[in-house]
Amino acid sequence: MGELDLVLRAPRVVTAAGEVARRVGVADGRFVAIEPLDSDLTAPEMVDLGSDEVLLPGLVDTHVHVNEPGRTEWEGFATATRAAAAGGVTTILDMPLNSIPPTVDVAALEVKRKAAEHQVWVDVGFWGGAVPGNLPELRGLHDAGVFGFKCFLLHSGVDEFPHLATEDLPAVLSEIRDFGSLLIVHAEDSDAIDRAPTAHGELYRDYLASRPRGAENVAIAQVIEAARWTRARVHILHLSSSDALPMIRTARRDGVRITVETCPHYLLFTAEEVPDGQTQFKCCPPIREADNRELLWQGLRAGDVDSIVSDHSPCTPELKRFELGDFGVAWGGIASLQVGLPAVWTQARRRGFTLCDVVRWMAERPAAIAGLHRNGHIALGYHADLCVFAPDDAFLVDPARLHHRHPVTPYAGRPLAGVVRGTWLRGQRIGDEDDPRGRLLRRGEA
Repeated sequence: MGELDLVLRAPRVVTAAGEVARRVGVADGRFVAIEPLDSDLTAPEMVDLGSDEVLLPGLVDTHVHVNEPGRTEWEGFATATRAAAAGGVTTILDMPLNSIPPTVDVAALEVKRKAAEHQVWVDVGFWGGAVPGNLPELRGLHDAGVFGFKCFLLHSGVDEFPHLATEDLPAVLSEIRDFGSLLIVHAEDSDAIDRAPTAHGELYRDYLASRPRGAENVAIAQVIEAARWTRARVHILHLSSSDALPMIRTARRDGVRITVETCPHYLLFTAEEVPDGQTQFKCCPPIREADNRELLWQGLRAGDVDSIVSDHSPCTPELKRFELGDFGVAWGGIASLQVGLPAVWTQARRRGFTLCDVVRWMAERPAAIAGLHRNGHIALGYHADLCVFAPDDAFLVDPARLHHRHPVTPYAGRPLAGVVRGTWLRGQRIGDEDDPRGRLLRRGEA
């Protein structure tokens, strides 16, 4: 085995065998020993977990808008990755839009990588973008290491990242199928949104009516059919409409290669409790009704929904237009990267789920979908990315204590169960040193 760098003695560890007592040994940034708790495994650094703490694999968040360069005043790599580490997240994948330039060709990817160098506290990978006219760029982006390609089926919110028309999907899917990539889709139908009432004013119910479930359902059906006959892999982003679950289930039964994520805000908040004028709750698709939330939880239980990721999409406070409280003009995005784990755990435990379930949704499955084959598990040979979590502790969310750039979040003042007490990246505790040690990841090298 050789000399170990770190040993953690934990009465509770989430592994593939469930929650067990183990002594975990780390060398050169990887797990090299997982032994019974009473074994004599030792190392220069020994960490003893308390009986109220659980050792989890570092979480993997594959849906984060960092916004740097170009809109760094909205977030930025330093602040986003510090927030991730504080929330037990050790790997993020950055979305290709909201930054300027958007990641739609290799030159733009290199600009983004250059901006991120030497300021990431966790590991960071990148999605490419699929937009009208950049089909010839997709193979180059794939070869340069992006983890897949994001597209929108309606206006993205920023003009420099235009959306694909439905009829564009087959060509994009056929192209990326040929080199084994993945298309991740913001699935809301542009025509359905155009025909819905226009978002306006302070009433949340009016905003909800402007982004109906039907728009999501129609778009997901279109993605399913395009994936069915092209045989390409697709992934549905931030599912909010539970109505789509039966067709997703049927598509999988038919062999369509489709995976699905949802987000903590769809699993915790309900439309009925969103206060009018409180635009920090605005996101796209929107937070929906309580009965819809419960069906999403049933979708997780049944395995119809694969993963839970943040869709962390912050902006400056001015863009939330708090002085107007108008859902029609406010930026749509929720800042939640640091609080995702306790937000999900708070609701999951009430429904009889375990930390093993949460790890599957927030570490194992996101890593597998993205192709991060050494992340998401406490297992031999995997990266020694770890989170120490106290599931029975509790706290009130204080925006001033969050590490993302602006203290704006709908979780403000919310009581949550579970506290992250420490995060390790490849066997080194984040925060022990002043310099960030995160790596910039490339597909196939991660």
